[in-house]
Amino acid sequence: MITESIRSLYNRDLNKLKAEIEAYQNEENLWKTDKNIANSAGNLVLHLVGNLNHFIGTHLGNSGYVRQRDLEFSLKDIPRAELIEKIEATTAMIDSVFAQLSEEDLKKEYPLVVFERAMTTDYFLIHLVAHLDYHLGQINYHRRLLDI
Repeated sequence: MITESIRSLYNRDLNKLKAEIEAYQNEENLWKTDKNIANSAGNLVLHLVGNLNHFIGTHLGNSGYVRQRDLEFSLKDIPRAELIEKIEATTAMIDSVFAQLSEEDLKKEYPLVVFERAMTTDYFLIHLVAHLDYHLGQINYHRRLLDI
């Protein structure tokens, strides 16, 4: 039951992320920053895709994904269509991994120590969806401020 609830939150919010990226009137503005806005929407998308593929795809789904976190913030000018493909692939990966997770699996210890202490898998998956939503809000604000 909780597995399906968490999975539906990821699907909902990754679809919102896709809609935000599609809502930019000017594709170049995806990569715009300002004196008080250090990260572009494009870089935040790369960060979210990298984060989810690393922590869910690699560590729960054995996907073999290798994260290059520095590139999440240094790559620029990736076409909107490619960002959307990355979001869609991440959504598919999450569906695939969650299809394999049982309620028992969620109560197990997450296989990687992330916050200097062990935690359950369900706790960390809830943290990751909150992280997704935090950056989704930043992207929404970025678009409304800088897509002019």
